[in-house]
Amino acid sequence: MKTHILSALLLILAGQSAKAVEEVPSALQEITNFRQYSESFASSGQPTEAQLQLVADEGFERIVYIAFTNNQNALPDEDQIVKRLGMEYMQVPVDFSNPLSDDFYAFADSMQRNTDKKTLLHCQVNARATAFSFLYRVLFEDAPIAEAKADMNTVWQPNEVWRDFIFKVMAENDRDPNCETCDWTPPPPRQ
Repeated sequence: MKTHILSALLLILAGQSAKAVEEVPSALQEITNFRQYSESFASSGQPTEAQLQLVADEGFERIVYIAFTNNQNALPDEDQIVKRLGMEYMQVPVDFSNPLSDDFYAFADSMQRNTDKKTLLHCQVNARATAFSFLYRVLFEDAPIAEAKADMNTVWQPNEVWRDFIFKVMAENDRDPNCETCDWTPPPPRQ
């Protein structure tokens, strides 16, 4: 009897500590800050051309890039590479120092056109992309705020600009970004 109770408690505790981020296919683990949220949605930093081939091989059908093409780490001709690999490509250039609600809604609109299309959202290091992923998952996929925030924090704690952006988009959608375990205190500025 005690063994059954102990086993049940261990199963419950194991379930509570499970992360919302899915298991990452080994082929994709080398992509900077790759995070798999569900069967059809992931985010990451900038993949290389070879890594985009692996992304296609893993069944991704759409790539959404949310940084500028003139970034020093951007992949030249990414749009052509992605199209050649048979995937849809979309770019929403998001200014890291001034993200706009319209940037997020352009991304969300593309996702809503075909919610089952396996999508990789990426930027340079997965900061912008995890913030957009947080918002998309909470607003459109009903992910719990605490879960989506914890997933975002595996990559970064949003600075003041991005925290305020997240709060603005949440307010526009009549949602409160706070939760019992959410700490939205921005990190100290870099020296």
